[in-house]
Amino acid sequence: MNDNSKRYLKEFKLYIQVEKNFSKHTVTAYGSDILSFLIWLNERNIEDVNYQQIREYLAYIQQFNYSKTTIARKIASLRTFYRYLYRERIIESNPAIGVHSPKHGKSLPEFLTEEEIDKILNNIKIDSPAGYRNRTILELLYATGMRISELSSLNFENLNLDENEIKVFGKGAKERIVLVSSRAKDFLEKYIKTVRRIITKDDSKIDSEAVFINKTGYRLQPQSVRLAINDVVSKIELPKHVTPHVFRHSFATKLLEKGADLRIVQELLGHSSISNTQIYTHVSAERLKQSYNIAHPRAK
Repeated sequence: MNDNSKRYLKEFKLYIQVEKNFSKHTVTAYGSDILSFLIWLNERNIEDVNYQQIREYLAYIQQFNYSKTTIARKIASLRTFYRYLYRERIIESNPAIGVHSPKHGKSLPEFLTEEEIDKILNNIKIDSPAGYRNRTILELLYATGMRISELSSLNFENLNLDENEIKVFGKGAKERIVLVSSRAKDFLEKYIKTVRRIITKDDSKIDSEAVFINKTGYRLQPQSVRLAINDVVSKIELPKHVTPHVFRHSFATKLLEKGADLRIVQELLGHSSISNTQIYTHVSAERLKQSYNIAHPRAK
């Protein structure tokens, strides 16, 4: 990889982070994708790359048996990179214009029934500060549909519990308001008033802004929540792979089953496109079919 390529990669990452406002995760993923491409190019000048060479690179990475989702992201990275180079007039024409992502059907999201949600929540021991905090977190995830990254990033200034509202910042730092159930609000208020301050033994080290903290007083990271979920799920032997995002799926599915408007659910989830929300209607339809087949005497 020559020096020009190194410089272009550095400037591209700054561009998608600052101007495009991509998330840290996306910046890291796109940066890694382009780095791999530049290493494959070796000392060849990036300005001289043509459409055929990009196709050769895509054929080359097929040997690694990446999933269709990963291949699609790598193609998106290349297309974004070359749009940037063209915009900056580093290249005279864009060789990635004709490159398209592979089509792949969306799999139905995993979700939990109300009974499974209750089973998980009721098996979290709340007789310790960390246990009560974890219960509060899962109550919030199910009540609001927040992403775990959004919940981890919550500051006290984001809370408006008098109105049962929380301000969150989603992908691309897009701001939205989520609603909090009275039950989840009760857990959160008790956590804030009595539990939070005893999670850590050293009050002087507590992060004054973060709502959820760990035992050292610093902001709780998403991985800690995943570990807490894994722990309780393994104990109750639930035959599903449960992640924080499954609580978000369960939130959306339940709202639609109860007759909520699709646009409202889209707003609460923070989806930029209604097509991302529509997948939950398929989940609801599948459950309707299951119920019909079980209950109707002549369904089979």
